[in-house]
Formats: sequence, structure tokens, C-alpha cells
Amino acid sequence: MPMAFVCILGPLPLLMDMLSIVVPCYRNEDNVLEAFDRLREMEHRLPTDVTVEYVFVDDGSDDGTYAALLKAQAMLPDRTALIKLTRNVGVYNALLAAFGHARGDCVAVIPPDLQEPVELIPGMFDHWRSGIPVIMTVRAGREDGLLERIGAWIFHRTMRLVVRRDLPSGGYGTGLMDRKVMEDLLRMGEKNSHTLLLLAWLGYPHLVVPYVRQKRERGRSGWSLTKKLKLFIDSVVAFSYLPVRLITLIGVGLGVLSLVYAATVLFSASVDGGAGGRGWPSLMIVLLLTSSFQMIALGVLGEYLWRTLDSVRARPPFVVERTLDERVNSQE
Repeated sequence: MPMAFVCILGPLPLLMDMLSIVVPCYRNEDNVLEAFDRLREMEHRLPTDVTVEYVFVDDGSDDGTYAALLKAQAMLPDRTALIKLTRNVGVYNALLAAFGHARGDCVAVIPPDLQEPVELIPGMFDHWRSGIPVIMTVRAGREDGLLERIGAWIFHRTMRLVVRRDLPSGGYGTGLMDRKVMEDLLRMGEKNSHTLLLLAWLGYPHLVVPYVRQKRERGRSGWSLTKKLKLFIDSVVAFSYLPVRLITLIGVGLGVLSLVYAATVLFSASVDGGAGGRGWPSLMIVLLLTSSFQMIALGVLGEYLWRTLDSVRARPPFVVERTLDERVNSQE
């Protein structure tokens, strides 16, 4: 009797893993459609028992990026969600918006500029299936121009000195994470932070995959010097107390120098009466030095206090203008 019951029901369907591919977009109108084509071609390199969905987020682009994303979403509406933010909030906050719509068992992040090869995803997915919850790619080389390579070297070298010494010399590129790790990121609720540094901070076992960053073929990067400086400051404030410690050490050093200088002035006054006009240049030097240090110290402390205020007042890190989501409700 039980055997007949099994025959009537037939074999149970196999459970399939779902991979969510998150694509943050900002001023990428020239690359979106080609990137989507390459992503769909990449699906053939994944195991057959994997369902793939896409979550695109337009980070307040002021060009034709959203129109291009609408065309991409129309090509695969049952597996693609599209989120448009009201304004540009930075890649970290844009990723938070996209993570809230990702339904996969694991989540990969890939920019649409095609400088990070989409062909990295199948390998990262295989590592995830082997039990590694976090896989991050690191840049072993660059095909960028000379000035861009020099600027990147300075940026990542400074990050290693100030933020974390174990950061890769070429910087992180992209990554894939387990759903639980993604949910931990969302629960942290941080603002003005760095996604990949947070992944490293969480402490999950992780694997590093090297790759060569490819040359940008179309369009201009929206990754301006201002945004790089903001990311650097955000990373320092979020993950390092070195600036505050330096303020303390420099303050102690200046205090010692002040005592030495005061002793010198008193000794000079006791010997030759310390003629009034003779000390004017040295006095101005001391005042300018200490005043400059005080202003720098106030600026550093202000960066920390501003981010504290930003967290306390609980403004949302992003505002969604519209969402286009026609995905099926269950995995295939």
C-alpha cells in the first residue's frame, strides 16, 4: 500500500538553490544592456539546478540609465526586479536597497561597467556550494591607464596604513555571500560604511579570488575623486580609531614642546631680560602651529560626530521612488 502511494505521487521535486545577482547602477546607460547580455550568457556556466534572479538598482542616475534598465527588465520580467532611488546615495546604501529585494540563498554583487568580469560568478558560486559563506575578489592587476593605476595604488596603500593592514594591496572588487551574511549586514543598519569591509569585519570564513580589472570600454566612470575621498573618510571613521589616537599623541607631543619652549623663554628672560620685540616671530610660529592643530583636530572629531548624528536621527539611508517587480513568487 505505501509503495502504491509513492507511485501515484511520483518522484519528489528537487529543491533548487537560488542565486540573486545584484547590479548597482549609476550613470551606466552605455553598459547596462551589454552587461545584462553577458550575465545571461554566464548562466550557462552555472549548474543546471540553480535558479538565477536579478536585482537592478538605479542609484539616482541623471542620464539614460533607468531607461536602459527598463529595457533589460522587459527582457526577463519574471526573474528581474528594478528599483529606482530618488537620488544618488552611494553604492553602499544602494546595495542595502537591493539586498532588501533579494530572495536568493546566496547573493552576488557585480557592477555593470564590465570592468569586473561577470565570469567570476560561477566560480564564486561553486565555492559557496562547497560551504564557504563569503567569497571576495581582489584585484591582482589593472588594465586602466597610468594615472588611474597610480591613483588606485595611493588610495589602497593609504587604506592599508590607516584602516586595516590586512587589506589586499589592489583592493577588493566584488563578492558573493550567503543569505545569512546578507541578512546580518541588513540588521547592522549602518550608514556611510563600506560593504566589503563590513563583510571582513563580520568574521565569517571567507575566500579571496584574484582577478585582473579590465579596461573600461564605454562611458565614463561616476566614481569621482569626491566619492573616493568620501569612501576613504567613511572607511576610516567606521573601522579605525587611528585619527583620534593621533590627535592625542600629537597633543601630548605639542605639550612637551610647549614646556621646553616655556623653560627656554624663562631661562632667556633670567639671563638677558628677554627683550620684548625679540620673541615676536617665535610666538607667532607657536600660535599658528597650535591653532592649525586645533582646527584639524576639530575637523577629525567633527567627522566622527557627524556620523553619530546621522545614525541617531534615524533618517532612512535611501528613498525608493518606484519598484518594478514581476518576479514569480516561488522558485522554479
